[in-house]
Amino acid sequence: VSGPSGSGKSTLLKRLFQDYPNRFGFSVSHTTRSPRPNEQNGVHYHFVSREEFEKLITQNKFIEYTEFSNNLYGTSIDAVRAVADEGKCCILDIELQGVKSVKKTNLNARFLFVAPPSLQVLEERLRNRGTESEDAMQARLKAAKEELAYAAEEGSHDKVIVNDDLDTAYEQFRKFIVDCN
Repeated sequence: VSGPSGSGKSTLLKRLFQDYPNRFGFSVSHTTRSPRPNEQNGVHYHFVSREEFEKLITQNKFIEYTEFSNNLYGTSIDAVRAVADEGKCCILDIELQGVKSVKKTNLNARFLFVAPPSLQVLEERLRNRGTESEDAMQARLKAAKEELAYAAEEGSHDKVIVNDDLDTAYEQFRKFIVDCN
């Protein structure tokens, strides 16, 4: 699952996991960014130092990783394996570079893109969060434009969902993931 920050990926995933608690699992990514209020290490992310993250890169511990806004983010092989060991199908929440990296693997992944109704709506959602500096906001909007352009390319994703109505978007999201699994 990919899409710009603020597109609603986390909301859709949270609902899916509530509806299917024993069927799907979410790999907990690593990041070098600081935790936001109410985020817990090992639950929302594995919060690590840049030095620790770079050491994991040299040890080939990631399926995919990228740098965004001076922070590193990545999906470790161990995080995906932990979900599989629970007997669950692993869902990744990744960004553009992650999609491209996973496409180069033999994981036989399916790719779903969650799009906002417009860049204006996306900006409103991000601003309403109140968690971003103006520089971070501009970086997220720039990244969103790149992600939307890539999603518009033929074959980039198996499905694109526009999240303009949460219930409608969730039904499309659920159908793509559950009915094809």
